[in-house]
Amino acid sequence: MQFTSNWNIDPDHSSIEFKVRHLLISNITGNFTIFNGKMRTENDDFETAQMAVSIDVYSFNTNNIERDEHLKSAEFLDADRFPEITIISKKLKKIKGDNYQLFTEMTVKDVTREVIFDVIFGGQAKDGFGRVKAGFELSGVINRKDFNILHDEKNEVGNLVVGEEIKIHANIEFDKEED
Repeated sequence: MQFTSNWNIDPDHSSIEFKVRHLLISNITGNFTIFNGKMRTENDDFETAQMAVSIDVYSFNTNNIERDEHLKSAEFLDADRFPEITIISKKLKKIKGDNYQLFTEMTVKDVTREVIFDVIFGGQAKDGFGRVKAGFELSGVINRKDFNILHDEKNEVGNLVVGEEIKIHANIEFDKEED
């Protein structure tokens, strides 16, 4: 007998973070504070998982208000025209043990591209309220230029002010919906 399970991201126990080079000498890190998502599985088999995540671009946070507002501007993320980033899964492929690759379509601004994330399945457990949880750690890299984030300002020695490569790291905990 086949059954479907629905899962929702628990935002209180999840995070989506990023890292980008600054002047090619250090990293600036930040996170998105508002996001949500769903997952559907067949027979609680995570290899059948279908996921959809929506990230609020206005929740962009690097702990520097001026920089955050600049990065939300039309020069970078253009949050007024494109207020959300979406990630839709296409396939979750088991590599070995708890290691997977997640093939997705990510949309940033007006561009949709395939992005592959490395995933570690943390397992399942019941919390203190009897809710079933499942945990995943994701990591991947995108090139900002692939998503029309084309800011190419250089410093006096010719280094890019903002690196092209953006590292993404997320810890996602899902709550299983009650039957």
